[in-house]
Amino acid sequence: MKRSHPILIAVVGLSLALLYLPLLAVAMFSVNAAKIGLKWEGFSLKWFGELFSNEHILTRAGNTLLLAVVSTAIATVLGVMIALGMQRGLWRKGSRRMLDTVLDLPVISPDILFAAALVVAFKVWRLIAPASELYGLGAMVIGHVTFQISFVTLVVRSRLVTMGRTLSEAAYDLNASRGYVLRKVTLPLLMPAIVAGAMLAFTLSLDDFVISFFTTSPKSETLPIYIYSSLRRGLSPQVHALSTLIVLANVILIVVIERLTRSSHATAE
Repeated sequence: MKRSHPILIAVVGLSLALLYLPLLAVAMFSVNAAKIGLKWEGFSLKWFGELFSNEHILTRAGNTLLLAVVSTAIATVLGVMIALGMQRGLWRKGSRRMLDTVLDLPVISPDILFAAALVVAFKVWRLIAPASELYGLGAMVIGHVTFQISFVTLVVRSRLVTMGRTLSEAAYDLNASRGYVLRKVTLPLLMPAIVAGAMLAFTLSLDDFVISFFTTSPKSETLPIYIYSSLRRGLSPQVHALSTLIVLANVILIVVIERLTRSSHATAE
């Protein structure tokens, strides 16, 4: 077995250092007893204790989790339906290409452009229906769902491609109804991809700042917006502790998503 070239190892090591050294620095400051400055004054977990007794942070954490759970639930249901319709429906080549473009657009579009478009869309909605003005958490849920749907659909659709139609057609040959095939054959096989897509959408919602910032209200502020505001005022150790917990939560979700994806691919093979 050939060993990797030293230059390749150095490039990989430098890339990993650029990615993870800032996160390690934040984690170190979250357990530093010093309140101000970069001087190390000993190991301490008091900032985590103060974090969980801070009502402002807890309120924003509740807003963030509520937003992520609601938007993920809606995006997952719609994403699965769109994936099934696109993959199992009879579409012309031109129509399929157009649907692929529409699906990929939210993924490749810059967040700032997408957020600005949402603001314009909400203003138009206010002109059409002034009595049902979208504001605060409701507008944020819609904003998150609009970009989460594409990610869920892509994950579920890739699983549908690897599954093929053999099992479904065999069930139809045995006189199974469409509803029975969907409940007993298609959805169980899709479940790893559905869970992986939902977790990906949940993670994206937790981390989102731009769209949340453009659609937020004072009562629906989320943790990313709070961290940004804290950066402008000056970082506190509680923000370091909060950032560390968010990174750990994201790491756990990524590990779970990778394992579900691997099990999905293994089942398909």
